[in-house]
Amino acid sequence: MEVFKRAILQPGPPENFALKTVQEVIKPQKQTKLAQDENQFLENILRMLLQEFVSAAVSAEKIMQFGQSIDSSETTQGHIPRLLDIVLYLCEKEHIEGGMIFQLLEDLTEMSTMKNCKDVFGYIESKQDILGKQELFARGKLVMLRTCNQLLRRLSKANDVVFCGRILMFLAHFFPLSERSALNIKGVFNTSNETKFEKEPLEGICIDFNFYQTFWGLQEFFSNPTSISHAPVKWLKFTSSLSVVLNTFEAQPLSDEEGDANNLEEEAVNFSIKYLTSSKLMGLELKDPSFRRHVLVQCLILFDYLKAPGKGDKDLPSENMKEEITSCEERVKRLLELTPPKGSEFLHKIEHILEREKNWVWWKRDGCLPYEKQPIEKKAVPEGSKKRRPRWRLGNKELSQLWKWADQNPNALTDPQRVQTPSIMEYWKPLADDMDPSAGIEAEYHHKNNRVYCWKGLRLAARQDLEGFSKFTDHGIEGVVPLELLPPDVRSKYQAKPNDRSKRSKKEETKGSAHQVEENQIATTTTELDGDGIRTDTTATPMEFDGVSVPGTQGGTPTPEELHKHSSDTDVGQEAGQLEADAEVEAGIIDGETDADVDLDTVG
Repeated sequence: MEVFKRAILQPGPPENFALKTVQEVIKPQKQTKLAQDENQFLENILRMLLQEFVSAAVSAEKIMQFGQSIDSSETTQGHIPRLLDIVLYLCEKEHIEGGMIFQLLEDLTEMSTMKNCKDVFGYIESKQDILGKQELFARGKLVMLRTCNQLLRRLSKANDVVFCGRILMFLAHFFPLSERSALNIKGVFNTSNETKFEKEPLEGICIDFNFYQTFWGLQEFFSNPTSISHAPVKWLKFTSSLSVVLNTFEAQPLSDEEGDANNLEEEAVNFSIKYLTSSKLMGLELKDPSFRRHVLVQCLILFDYLKAPGKGDKDLPSENMKEEITSCEERVKRLLELTPPKGSEFLHKIEHILEREKNWVWWKRDGCLPYEKQPIEKKAVPEGSKKRRPRWRLGNKELSQLWKWADQNPNALTDPQRVQTPSIMEYWKPLADDMDPSAGIEAEYHHKNNRVYCWKGLRLAARQDLEGFSKFTDHGIEGVVPLELLPPDVRSKYQAKPNDRSKRSKKEETKGSAHQVEENQIATTTTELDGDGIRTDTTATPMEFDGVSVPGTQGGTPTPEELHKHSSDTDVGQEAGQLEADAEVEAGIIDGETDADVDLDTVG
């Protein structure tokens, strides 16, 4: 023990002298790790030394500061924190058994007063990251859980609320989320939490005592919701009592001034877990926004439990009960929204919390499966050993391997079986099987959904089957499949028929011919009018006729060459007239109307 006392007074970090001190005291068989009996001997020495320090520090106000000296240069630690730091270092480096530090912390909390326990627990919180390491956590998690539970039992739930919260927060961070020891697996309620209130009215108190008893009587149902889920009588009593309370809240709404007068942030400093139930305070409590919110949130928690997912058919509420729950829940939410200050924001936060709570309910009822994922440690790669990306001869690995394989097999490129173009029948056989209703192949697995397959098929059909390729416009990719591959009932759908496009082309040709005939008729009419003019001109006097000059002449008698040229132009005009007449005949045949038909109609 004297060796450890001298080590505690040594300056500097524990790694400079901790292991040497243990070796000096124990003289172990191994230089860096103690055996089981050696660990037990060392633990007894440390526990006796810790007890001695605590006994000597009884007169001091804070035992964690016992032995602390304040110099002009530096401030040193107390004896107990220094001892704990040395043991924690030895446990972390696995020189001694990992659970030894947890045992010392448990002894220290048991020997300390509640005032000193706050300082001890502050030391535990500061070393949370080291204590939570896997090699230490596996050895001491049960001891730490027992230590925290003992502290919670010693603390007052009404006066030490903050310290209790610190302990619970530490447990929540120290233990993994899937730790079953911290869970209420069966969903048991704390029925021992009874709310006592007055049974007889007091004299001189002007208050509706029936409402007072009805209001505080709801706490019996809130503390044990299972009692009303399968008892129709209790459920009827609960709904009637809740309706009275909600009607009172609705009849006495709170104004914004009353909400601002009660500063909720200041109230949080003096928060207590239970409200006073004296009938004298009933009128004041009804005007308190935080009091109303607590009661209304209790209602939402109860409704959320009754509708909780994961229950069996026997545990689910009846249809009438579901309707009543829904109506009451809407009224409660409306009151929360109207309760100042910031009622809408408060309601939104409560709904968010209750929605997240459903996930925990499902997780617990599924067996609390672990879902933590340990972080993957990235191996540090030295700067000079960075791997270069491989460079391939032809750009990537596959092409380079293919080229290498061709070099090793020179006959591969000349082999006639290397590349084979399938026949039309072979290529479209899979799609024909898909089109057969008797095959029962679902539409999402048809080959027509494969774009590459359809594109290759169209290229093949354009080279080898133009007739099938022409059907793509009318019937899509399925129309390109040869009819011989299709079953009879499907084949009739894709058999060759005059398509709409050929019909439209013929119709357009007919319209074009008719239009041409009309133009020819107009031209013919113009020619006839010109002929009439010529005939009229022939009745003129010889002097007038002689005055008409033939084109190309200069007013005199035409030469033989000019007459020959004029006769050639006349022949061309006659040939054009003959062609126009033939066109009229053809147009009459196309339209089904000939001169004979017209004469017959006239005769008729």
